[in-house]
Amino acid sequence: MRWGNGRSSANAQTGNLAIVAEDTKRLDDLCINAIRALAIDGVQKANSGHPGLPMGAAPMAYALWTKFLRHNPANPHWFNRDRFILSAGHGSMLLYSLLHLTGYDLSIDDLKQFRQLHSRTPGHPENTHTAGVEMATGPLGQGFAHSVGFALAEAWLSANFNQPGHTIVDHFTYVIASDGDMMEGLSNEAASLAGHLHLGKLIVLYDDNEISLDGPTSLSFTENVGGRFEALGWHVQRIDGMDVHAVGAAIKEAQHVTDKPSLVCCKTIIGFGSPNKAGSQKSHGSALGPDEVKLTKEALGIPLEPSFYVADEALAEYRKALTHGSELEDKWDKAFVSYAEAYPEQAAILARCIKGDFPSEWVEKLPSFDQPISTRKASNAIINAIASHHPVLVGGSADLSESTLTTQKASGEFDWSDHRGRNFMFGVREHAMIAAVNGMTLHGGVQAYGGTFFVFSDYCRPSIRLAALMQCPMIAVFTHDSVGLGEDGPTHQPVEHLTALRAMPNLNVFRPADGNETAVGWKVALQSKRTPTLLILSRQDLPPLTPHAVTDHPAENGAYILAEASTGQPQVVLVGTGSEVQLCSQAKDKLEAQGIPTRVVSMPSWFLFEEQSKEYKSSVLPKSIKTVSVEAGCTLAWPRYSDAQIGIDRFGLSAPAKQVFAELSLTVDHVVEVALGLL
Repeated sequence: MRWGNGRSSANAQTGNLAIVAEDTKRLDDLCINAIRALAIDGVQKANSGHPGLPMGAAPMAYALWTKFLRHNPANPHWFNRDRFILSAGHGSMLLYSLLHLTGYDLSIDDLKQFRQLHSRTPGHPENTHTAGVEMATGPLGQGFAHSVGFALAEAWLSANFNQPGHTIVDHFTYVIASDGDMMEGLSNEAASLAGHLHLGKLIVLYDDNEISLDGPTSLSFTENVGGRFEALGWHVQRIDGMDVHAVGAAIKEAQHVTDKPSLVCCKTIIGFGSPNKAGSQKSHGSALGPDEVKLTKEALGIPLEPSFYVADEALAEYRKALTHGSELEDKWDKAFVSYAEAYPEQAAILARCIKGDFPSEWVEKLPSFDQPISTRKASNAIINAIASHHPVLVGGSADLSESTLTTQKASGEFDWSDHRGRNFMFGVREHAMIAAVNGMTLHGGVQAYGGTFFVFSDYCRPSIRLAALMQCPMIAVFTHDSVGLGEDGPTHQPVEHLTALRAMPNLNVFRPADGNETAVGWKVALQSKRTPTLLILSRQDLPPLTPHAVTDHPAENGAYILAEASTGQPQVVLVGTGSEVQLCSQAKDKLEAQGIPTRVVSMPSWFLFEEQSKEYKSSVLPKSIKTVSVEAGCTLAWPRYSDAQIGIDRFGLSAPAKQVFAELSLTVDHVVEVALGLL
């Protein structure tokens, strides 16, 4: 029908628009309240959790997930999907509700098992438990910082693989972050890096509800968050986060800002709809309670029964994501076929890397070492020997590239003006660096590493722990591994770090004794699928001690017999790691000169050793033979493997390395003395 210019037709058109607007608002309200209902009931059934954030953030989440997020619930691993990270992981029922509603493999029964044993809806999101969860969140600031890594991976892959007329890698990273995320120092490190690198496809929705667990944020947090982010180089908007249309307009604007990451400060009301707990910390970290649940549902117009209620119309609206997602993936698949026809070599590499089937030709290029060399220098030689055969190996250092020696010499830097470089300059941001490396690894398509001094692993330990928990096989290059770094003194000399990190589940702490074991460490790290690897490397030169066949080296077993007793059954075993293996080797010569058959065991990785059979472990370190452990670190855990321990249970000293080792009794003569004492 064609409308005329008369008043009656204008009135009719206005009336129709009003009806459409009213219907749209009604549907929006149904969809938003579906999230709230599921979150309220999930937390109440568990009698544990955080209902307030989902209740307040529901409008922004609904707007993002139904109007903008490009994903396919039927295939959570579709590579060109937008990544969504709930950095405010305590509000996990928000994410679980969205996953269920949009059609992921997460049922109402799963939501009813929120926070229960072995459920797919743990208290905080875990990527190893739940389809559609990109990473484990909960420790505040971590999701935000990891999101920078996701955005870095997208930027690097798009810069290196997209071609004119063939845009294959092209997606956003979206984050919902809380006041707590903004308070954590880690998020500021990461935001500074993202702003410097102009990561325009990173969009953060800040749930600015002005409430933390202790009460109003004004008790401890009164800064101008938006102003801070503007100073860090971000595009900042300030909106009413309870207004779906304002959220949509802000996201649309952010998508068109290509040269800056975006922060949308969304003013929200925590616990929205709760007559007695909205806008209060009372809705932050505990269930509303039966009476308040009833009052809240009545206030929001949600039926009291059944629990976990979702209106059919709302569910149908959310489930459109299945059809839309399938169409998006099909379109991308066809685009990839066209890309492969035009650029077959690049497409073949990208296709492999998307599957996690990274090129392995580099294995044959691993160098061997027959001259003294520090393991950090050996590591650099390894990186550069394999780089041209490993097209998606990327990484860098926390402002220590000349010391950690992590630079790929044939490549440039990943810079704000050119995202093609393979060397990442993370600056003095150790924690954000490892979070970013984790994020890049979780994103997929690349293998990433980050480097700093071993003592500064303390700065990034929470991100290391998350990598282990998430089964994220990131790689850290930690150099200056002991008091052997010398003159910088105890502030830079790690002592307790090996023991502390070995205590972490699913973490391969690999401390090589020479260049050849270093090559093994890199091989294991790059072939790992679920375990992060920390390469713990020396500043000082170490003699070549181990077999040269690095492609089939016994160090892959974690520990092995480096040198057997010259005659008969060994009477003592000397086991060492890193630079101390040479002390064991020299002590063996002295002991055997005194008629004591001695075995030397090199043990670069406790983690890998514990994965071996009981028979293998007992063949290397028999309990029937007295054993002395030698390591330039604390001895606390070594009784697990040894009868006597030589190590350092105090802080170090500032002096040349040889003097420090002598002062702390890390000498060949002391090893001999302790071994004789055992016998």
